[in-house]
Amino acid sequence: MSVTRAQVLHPDSLPALVGHEVGISPWRSINQEQIDRFAKATDDHQFIHVDPDRAERTMFGGTIAHGFLTLSLLPSFAEEALPNLEGKKMGVNYGLDKVRFISPVRSGARIRCRFVLDEFSRRADAEIRLRHKVTVEIADVDKPALVAEWLTLAVF
Repeated sequence: MSVTRAQVLHPDSLPALVGHEVGISPWRSINQEQIDRFAKATDDHQFIHVDPDRAERTMFGGTIAHGFLTLSLLPSFAEEALPNLEGKKMGVNYGLDKVRFISPVRSGARIRCRFVLDEFSRRADAEIRLRHKVTVEIADVDKPALVAEWLTLAVF
């Protein structure tokens, strides 16, 4: 089953998509400026993120992105990768389950996200809850940056 971002799917097509990859985002680079902006926005200035000289002497060999920075990119990845649902007026973040940060994302790395539809359910006539298994991959790294189960609501 192949799905593309350009497709507009009817909600009745969701049962056939459960267990299938429904989107993969383009690669994007994570740079030090972005890491520094995230540190400023969240007041998390741990040296491993913002001090290249000190971070170079750690097991990481340089600065790494905050795990929460990587996680915070999920909505942007989804916008780039997931197909639209016919009649959807908006999507709402509903929460996360089983988030794990597996591998660090070094400054300068490229990452992308894969989405597998894990389940969906109608909450009301005008709402569908979706659960996607998400995997953020790092180019040229065997293990992913993170894996999670992401819950969203599609409002019709």
